Amino acid sequence: MLKPIQIKEDLFYLGVNDRTKELFESLWPLPEGVSYNSYLIRDEKNALFDTVDICYSDVFLKKLEIALDGKPLDYLIINHMEPDHSGSLALLRTKYPDVQIVGNKRTADMVQGFFDIKDGVKVIEDGDQLSLGKHNLVFYLTPMVHWPETMMTYETSDKIIFSGDAFGTFGTIDGGITDTQLRPERFYDEMVRYYSNVVGKFGSPVQKALEKLSSLEIKYICSTHGPIWTIPEQINKVVSLYDKLSRYQGDEGVVIAYGSMYGNTEQMAETIAHELAVQGIKDVIIHNVSKSSHSYILRDIFKYKGLIVGSPTYNNKLFPNVEYLLSKVESRDMKNRCFGYFGSFTWAGAAVKRLAQFAEDSKFEVVGTPVEMKQSMHEDTYNACIELAKAMADRLKQDR
Repeated sequence: MLKPIQIKEDLFYLGVNDRTKELFESLWPLPEGVSYNSYLIRDEKNALFDTVDICYSDVFLKKLEIALDGKPLDYLIINHMEPDHSGSLALLRTKYPDVQIVGNKRTADMVQGFFDIKDGVKVIEDGDQLSLGKHNLVFYLTPMVHWPETMMTYETSDKIIFSGDAFGTFGTIDGGITDTQLRPERFYDEMVRYYSNVVGKFGSPVQKALEKLSSLEIKYICSTHGPIWTIPEQINKVVSLYDKLSRYQGDEGVVIAYGSMYGNTEQMAETIAHELAVQGIKDVIIHNVSKSSHSYILRDIFKYKGLIVGSPTYNNKLFPNVEYLLSKVESRDMKNRCFGYFGSFTWAGAAVKRLAQFAEDSKFEVVGTPVEMKQSMHEDTYNACIELAKAMADRLKQDR
């Protein structure tokens, strides 16, 4: 029997780890799994913060029963209604029929829509407060981080922010649950991947949320995915990372994403990558779009300022996996990227034209002269690839 974990005197962790699911949202790979985090504050009134995926409801409800130790559950605070966090709500209500569900108006609409629950729902507005006894809660609406009903709850005495999906990561939390009990650095790439894949479109709402929370003293970040952040340097790093990502600020480096059926377009990618290194760009990441999951390519595009995309012409269009990647990039409304591109064809070229259209639509800063290769690599194509790499390197160095 799994038991709840006591984080501090009145705060309990009731979360679970999912090492079974292959794809998050049926899209994003989970090679290291994912956690679904739920928390309980025990006081004169007992408040639960979010639930877990319904697949783990039995373990979760048992943990909750043990943590309550025979006391009633007074409130369920819903910071986010996505089913990996609200999935156990109906079962919870069956076991604790008197629990009041607390959320904003959009939350209440979704509770009714998903679970046909209308009674016992307390609707709050931005800045409203709720006293549990020793602990006082303040609610901050943070819409579109990353659903319209998302909010965060701040506990004022222990300085805890229950942040919903914000500041979350992919990856299970194995053994320790706080950053003092594990090696937090292993989660940062997964935090970037989580942000870029799930939250990435919503840079402006994230900025508004960070501004709203900027005056708060935070000693604990309790997200619904990943470890609990308690070390001041780690809390600052987590918040700064979200600030940077939501501003679409990339580090010096280049992601080269290419498609290649028979290796000719790949040779162009290799030539460009090597010249970037010769020119002093140390972070050069190459992704073959037919092998790398778009999840990881998006992560790296969010990390680095330079993006170079290459594609063969395929049925008078872009190579399908390249086209799919670019649609993912476009849908995230990314900004502040330096973009170069190259393409190839055998009898009729279309890839370079379509990459040019992407550049125009995305409003990325186009760097260098696009390279178009007919059939295979010759000296003129090789030299053009070198020049494209030099142009990208020179542009990135301007920001040093």
